[in-house]
Amino acid sequence: EVQLQASGGGLVQTGGSLSLSCAASGITFDDYAIGWFRQAPGKDREMVSCISRSDGTTNYADSVKGRFTISGDDAKATVYLQMNSLKPEDTAVYYCNARRTIATPRSVDMYDYWGQGTLVTVSS
Repeated sequence: EVQLQASGGGLVQTGGSLSLSCAASGITFDDYAIGWFRQAPGKDREMVSCISRSDGTTNYADSVKGRFTISGDDAKATVYLQMNSLKPEDTAVYYCNARRTIATPRSVDMYDYWGQGTLVTVSS
């Protein structure tokens, strides 16, 4: 059974730091890209950062570049999101996503799994 467990959220003041963890089980970790998404009240879910477990390629949303860092520990099947210089606009529920893309001569299929999310609140 595929399981993604997000943890590490909490309440911090502006300028503070938090580290989120996404622990995966039930998948072959290196077959997936792992991403962090967030959703604030009244807003669409947005991609924050993602990392390919096969080659280590990373991507960041413009709003978090220079402040957030994504990394992975393959031995623990865990991806981390280190969040520094937090701002009130970072307040959201943060979700862990695992995506596998399978390309064939006839199609490109994607399979997504989601964790339940962890709440990050940044006070003014």
